[in-house]
Amino acid sequence: MITPQQRQIIDATLPAVEANAVKITSCFYPLMFERYPEVIEFFNQTNQQKGTQRLALANAVVAYAKHLDKLGEISDTVRLITQKHCSLGIQPQHYPIVGECLLAAIKQVLGRAASDEVLAAWGAAYQQLADILMGTEKGIYQQNAQRSGGWSGQRAFELVEKRIESDVITSFVLKPQGQQEVIDFIPGQYITVVLTVNGNTVRRNYSLSAAPGKTTLQISVKREDAGVVSNYLHDQLKVGAAVNLTAPCGDFTLKQNTKPIVLVTAGVGITPALSMLSAALDNQKENKRAIHFIHCARNGASHAFGPHILKLTASQPQVSKTFIYSHPSPSDLQGDSGHADDFGFLNENHLRQHLAGNTDVECYVLGPKAFMQGALQLANDLGIPSGQTHYEFFGPKEELVINETQQEVA
Repeated sequence: MITPQQRQIIDATLPAVEANAVKITSCFYPLMFERYPEVIEFFNQTNQQKGTQRLALANAVVAYAKHLDKLGEISDTVRLITQKHCSLGIQPQHYPIVGECLLAAIKQVLGRAASDEVLAAWGAAYQQLADILMGTEKGIYQQNAQRSGGWSGQRAFELVEKRIESDVITSFVLKPQGQQEVIDFIPGQYITVVLTVNGNTVRRNYSLSAAPGKTTLQISVKREDAGVVSNYLHDQLKVGAAVNLTAPCGDFTLKQNTKPIVLVTAGVGITPALSMLSAALDNQKENKRAIHFIHCARNGASHAFGPHILKLTASQPQVSKTFIYSHPSPSDLQGDSGHADDFGFLNENHLRQHLAGNTDVECYVLGPKAFMQGALQLANDLGIPSGQTHYEFFGPKEELVINETQQEVA
């Protein structure tokens, strides 16, 4: 429990911590990896090199300190962190490691300004946050284990099918070893693949790209130029091989109401939208929920799941779709390949045509950062409520700048 005196110390030192937050987190990670190399496997080293992980942690630390008396205002961030932690397999014994190294980093960066009293106050704040996260994560682990086909920790799966979807995306169908039970999850969630590559244990999150209710799980992975794991999966993982998975996690999920669904994706961001689309169609009986599916791809060769979506929605009049190619090939332009409805980039007219004046929708956006920022800005400009627009980053959360001045829809 943070004492009133410690709260005063945190308030007094917060400006210095905020001004040096990135320096502190940049010091924190190397320090922790040096002292406790066993935790390295929980962190994506590509994100470490890009700096997105330390920036996300810096923003989270500052946001938490600013909201000590109103933690409800950062509940979305807490949910995001706890879901990510559970997907990676973070346990209570990891929290003292983080606390020790974070305080050491604060001391190293702030120097004499980080007195024993200051460090004690920030230590108390960290422990309060750790208790909140650990309590929430305990509940998530229990829920995941109690689901149909659920489990806790890592579970061995066998690769039973490997299917090329485009020139950069391949699907992997995985079946749990020794289990035939239907596996439940919420459309939009992801799993973590745990592999040993070049002697190192690595973890990567991948969205589930098929609907729940099967005895298998499917992920669809884009090959990244320097992606250690994606290239291993594409080139080396063979049908019959075993991999370990953690249970499905994530709160970027399909809302259970009757509002129309708008799915706006680009590139491999299509994967959770596929799960949402399939599940929404499976769950609809007499009451047909309108679904608007907008997907942006570079060209026909890189467009994954086009034929699958056309087949899935062929007899579903409540579904409207638009495929947009930003860099069409000559054959795309001639209509000989791909399934493009338009060429160029997502714009206001695409969304406007789908909405047809109705902005009371649930809108889901996923793709590269620049695409998401542009799509969310369009959704805002057309008047879709911010509480009904949903997005998720594949990696650490980054800032998206959206001008919230809404324009009236014509």
